[in-house]
Amino acid sequence: MKVFKDIISGDEMFTDSYKYEMIDDAFYMVVCKLTTVTQDNIALEGANPSAEEADEGTETSSASGIDVVMFMRLQETGFANKKDYLSYMKEYLKRLQSKLEGRTEADKLKGIQKPLTELLKKFKDLQFFTGESMDPDGMIAIGDYKEIDGEERPVLYFPKYGLEEEKL
Repeated sequence: MKVFKDIISGDEMFTDSYKYEMIDDAFYMVVCKLTTVTQDNIALEGANPSAEEADEGTETSSASGIDVVMFMRLQETGFANKKDYLSYMKEYLKRLQSKLEGRTEADKLKGIQKPLTELLKKFKDLQFFTGESMDPDGMIAIGDYKEIDGEERPVLYFPKYGLEEEKL
């Protein structure tokens, strides 16, 4: 199994256990699912709860959301407008460029412009997610919904050259 980590923050962004594909040699598009995770209270065998505690033991909590976001512990963030996002992206690409200096990937960063412009046409409908550490200098994935195999599915876009693959 491979995990894809943010080069700048070191956060794990997704694994190859999720369906993903390359978009214009600039982004990985990861196909996600909406999911609900339920956490039941565990009753210990042989315990003798009082009447009040017995009622509390029946409560369950659940969380719903996008599977990759929940399981990779991505954190939702946002931008007031497209201009703010583009300002972040410009600085992010500068940091990435210096991190990749001397590597062939550094020249390929320019290829992100066209697919990014296409994605940002729906700016008001997009969601943004940062890694678990919430490092303000790190990668921010773009969340959208896309028609896949006849159904609308959540997808996340990760800048390809901002990730490094690590085998587990």
